[in-house]
Amino acid sequence: MLRYFISICFVLGALTAWSQDKPIDLKPKDTVIHKQAYGLRFGIDLSRPAISFFEEEYTGFEIVGDYRLTQKYYIAAELGTEKRDRQEDLYNFTTSGSYIKVGVDINTYDNWYGEYNMIYIGGRFAFSNFTQTLNNYKIFDSNRYWSPNDFVVGSSDAQEFGGRNASWMEFVLGIKTELFANIYLGGSVRLGFLFSDPKDEQFPDLFIPGFNKVTDGSRFGIGYNFSLTYFMPLYKKTKKPKKVKENRQVIEEQKK
Repeated sequence: MLRYFISICFVLGALTAWSQDKPIDLKPKDTVIHKQAYGLRFGIDLSRPAISFFEEEYTGFEIVGDYRLTQKYYIAAELGTEKRDRQEDLYNFTTSGSYIKVGVDINTYDNWYGEYNMIYIGGRFAFSNFTQTLNNYKIFDSNRYWSPNDFVVGSSDAQEFGGRNASWMEFVLGIKTELFANIYLGGSVRLGFLFSDPKDEQFPDLFIPGFNKVTDGSRFGIGYNFSLTYFMPLYKKTKKPKKVKENRQVIEEQKK
């Protein structure tokens, strides 16, 4: 029995000596492959149904979506419809129509592994097709002798001006953050610049679906949205690691 015990001790000692001869890797390489999901994120704009609920003179709906191309670049689009009634001092009108916006978003936020949040800037080319209806109007007259309390009624018959369209560019600044698994809440502000001329001899374009109110003498407009979207992963790609200099190389370069 003693002889077997001594033999086992010799074997364990030989294995220990052999293992100590192997060099210890002080900087082991990470062999885990990190992959990130790519796919389609789609949903709706929450602000337009909310405004429709609180304001009787407005109805609107918008579908939003983006598709991830690379680590930072996304193709993005919005498709919607709007209808608004407005009462001005001398006239009442209704605008209704649809619009589409297509462009690119650039994510400036560096996510942790497995996260797909966004703080982004982007641009859109937008196009809208709509109809303006002049419901009624009054005639402005500086002489208020015949109508001291109000202006004279010009017409109460609705006049429709159809087949109108407008195009513009938008600069977009926004954010998207994950609430639950693959569910994202987002918001953005938009600065638009009209290409088409909103002026018209009979009746001007005072409101453009997707662009918002048209200001007299200016081609700029401001808009916003608040989105709730779902991210549908389609495939995964390996994330390229950032190139980081080793401490030894940094020390050698400092010595030089």
